[in-house]
Amino acid sequence: MKDIVIVDALRTPIGKFRGSLSGVRADHLGALVISRLLERVDVSPALVEDVIFGCVTQIGEQSANIARTALLGAGWPVTIPGLTIDRKCGSGEVAVHLAVGAIAAGAADVVVAGGAESMSRVPMGSNREIHGEAFGWMAAQRYELTSQGEAAERIVDRWSLSRDALDDFAFASHQRAAAAADAGYFDNEIVPVAVEALREKNLTEPGVVLRGDETIRRDTSREKLSTLKTSFRPDNGRITAGNSSQISDGAAALLLMSADTAKRLGCKARARIVAFTTVGSDPTLMLTGPMAATRKVLAKAGLSLNDIDLFEVNEAFACVPLAWMQETGVPHDKLNVNGGAIALGHPLGASGARLMTSLLNELERRGARYGLQAICCAGGMGTATLIERLD
Repeated sequence: MKDIVIVDALRTPIGKFRGSLSGVRADHLGALVISRLLERVDVSPALVEDVIFGCVTQIGEQSANIARTALLGAGWPVTIPGLTIDRKCGSGEVAVHLAVGAIAAGAADVVVAGGAESMSRVPMGSNREIHGEAFGWMAAQRYELTSQGEAAERIVDRWSLSRDALDDFAFASHQRAAAAADAGYFDNEIVPVAVEALREKNLTEPGVVLRGDETIRRDTSREKLSTLKTSFRPDNGRITAGNSSQISDGAAALLLMSADTAKRLGCKARARIVAFTTVGSDPTLMLTGPMAATRKVLAKAGLSLNDIDLFEVNEAFACVPLAWMQETGVPHDKLNVNGGAIALGHPLGASGARLMTSLLNELERRGARYGLQAICCAGGMGTATLIERLD
């Protein structure tokens, strides 16, 4: 595969459920982030040949091909098409995969990829409530199709994870995210959101501006986490709201080009896409896909776990990265070093692009070389991407 590079990557702050961003449509968040993305590198939107976005709950405000509505809202040329995909929690990451594939195939030279989701405005699962069961009898007779919460509890069972271990991990996520935010580690990747200006037409003043993630619980404590009731098994459960990812709102996007195109346009390439993959996994356990995806993407790249400087495994539930660490032997000091979805939120369709944006910035901050991210997806899938920082 010819070299495909990340020229830039940006995200909005992540808004907590029914928080500051709950008055803003997801396509407006997408329009903002793609506009600022190209402005920062001084690339004309006319050069973009496609916009690919992830969005999971495609109903109501998010139903009309959010990639297309975002680019139109941004005022980009109407000749640019948009594509919206649903690979569940991996949607924003797989949007990048599709962009890389299009560039590698010669179908495009410049693509913007990312995702947007407002879980406050378009509730998770609301697209399943209108027309019946998500799975028909043909799948249901072959597999025990559990909820994600029950799947998480079964992972806790299989990998012998204690409630203390889950809550310890969750507390560390908030501590790491708070420390990173306070140190300014996220500043380069965040586009401030003028909330009223995006919510109301023709405002001359920006009003409230959200500049940082409002999902980080600075006041939480290990003791407070231990008092939370379990969410899925009332009697013997260990999964709680505190050791699970947060319902939230946000958008993220990356500008991708072939290395030759970036050079021709005078754009500095920040990273190279080394390899990527998506795998299927047990649909009942559902959340184990990152394990197989990690092994597969490393094999594709001809690298080992020891070659990787930083890892991001999406914190859908604390048990997912904890079980992944057991299987891989990767230490916690190389994983989710600035916190994860437990502290930073999980706006479903945007999370894959958010992880890649944060991973890229941390590689640069540390002067490290390789980063690998992996995400579990509903239905039993896993995504993974391996990037290399470029000097």
